[in-house]
Amino acid sequence: MEFTSNLIQPQVRKKMNSEQTKWAKRFKWISLIEGVSFLVLLFIAMPLKYMFDQPLAVTYVGWVHGVLFILYIYIVFPTSTKLKWEFGRTFFALLASILPFGPFIFDRNLKKSQHVDL
Repeated sequence: MEFTSNLIQPQVRKKMNSEQTKWAKRFKWISLIEGVSFLVLLFIAMPLKYMFDQPLAVTYVGWVHGVLFILYIYIVFPTSTKLKWEFGRTFFALLASILPFGPFIFDRNLKKSQHVDL
């Protein structure tokens, strides 16, 4: 049984105009960089702090990730307006920001549904 939600996959797919493509690309790059920073924090900086007593890694990586996280949250809303996302897609974009690998999964879903090669 395959689970598909109309909140995630829109019924009608439309081509994006140049402004929408610009916003989609901007969102993609910010989300991927934020996702990488989260993974670096979880799988490199945190082990360095707790297993090797190197807390400075969490300080710097955590600060960078925090700035990128705020930027991600800040850009979700104008992007959702420009790309005409439904509430469900915007909600999943926000949810993706707090899950490891979430931005990468959301990006893949966005590429499929928006018909653009970003």
